[in-house]
Amino acid sequence: MNGAIDAARLADLLARLRARKPRVHCLLNTVVQERVADGLTALGAVPSMTSSPEEVAEFAARADALLVNLGTLTAERRQATETGVQAARAAGRPWVLDPVKCDVSAVRLAFARKLLAERPTIVKANEAERAVIEALDETAMIETGAADRLRLGDRALTLHNGHPWLAAVTGTGCLAGALVAGFAAVEADPLAAGAAGLAVLGIAAERAAERARGPGSFAVELLDALALLEPADLHQSLRIDHAGA
Repeated sequence: MNGAIDAARLADLLARLRARKPRVHCLLNTVVQERVADGLTALGAVPSMTSSPEEVAEFAARADALLVNLGTLTAERRQATETGVQAARAAGRPWVLDPVKCDVSAVRLAFARKLLAERPTIVKANEAERAVIEALDETAMIETGAADRLRLGDRALTLHNGHPWLAAVTGTGCLAGALVAGFAAVEADPLAAGAAGLAVLGIAAERAAERARGPGSFAVELLDALALLEPADLHQSLRIDHAGA
């Protein structure tokens, strides 16, 4: 389903995610595993994290969605990633590529481009990462920043929710990719899934900042805000622009 992407639709997706409790398998940056697992759980999804090449195929195939994050990349994780992507694709599962720091390392960029050839459902990247990877016609491309820009074919939108303290807490960008994967598990339209993940994180960040005193307390409050976020909060606080994305 394509259709309009608005507060009502994203609110419905939040309710759907919580009802279904999808499992997201995360091939993830080791620095941020706990933050991502806690964030997914707080929102209502179920994380799994193994990167063992011997078992990742079963985990990826049986999950509802796969997140591939290229942070702290090792030879073993490259092997696990290729195996996991193949298993997810064979099982018809959506998967999200987060090509962390691919603009810094030629080796990582080459691997990111190899994965792009496997046609991820969604790519989530910051401005620097997005500048060095190619757009794909059938993949939703997300560029995160002060405003988050999303595009799929001729459809585009920009989200304006969030808070500067997100950038002061390690792992919130990786969490964004995981939340997007969680919504991709319950929504067939990749653009809507991407918008839901980023909107939920952005609005939760705004709520958390109202109660926090700085980045440390903000990190804790963010988990509470994700857990307490209601569909009505999306109706109240979503800031979305469908023009000039």
